[in-house]
Amino acid sequence: MRKTLVITAVIFTLISVLFTILPLDTLALAPIGLALLFNFLAFKKSDAKQRKFTKRLFIITYICALVVLGKTYLIKDKVAVDIKFEQQKVESKKEDLKDLEGLE
Repeated sequence: MRKTLVITAVIFTLISVLFTILPLDTLALAPIGLALLFNFLAFKKSDAKQRKFTKRLFIITYICALVVLGKTYLIKDKVAVDIKFEQQKVESKKEDLKDLEGLE
């Protein structure tokens, strides 16, 4: 039972790391929660000598959770107005109107 829990914890921890790296925002919290659950269960099933690996998995999962929460709440997305593009649109409209007037 312990081996199954450890393998499942490792799989969900790896998925958590992958989802943390990808720009999935709070969707990454789902595998992180599952990884924490399976890490906890594996930790409880382990003897005192076997808990070293599950502790490391806990640390990795907690770091992933902190990174995801940090990316979600600390980094703000800003939309900047591109003035050059707006000017090009206006000039393009003027040129199109001139071309249409020249066809008549």
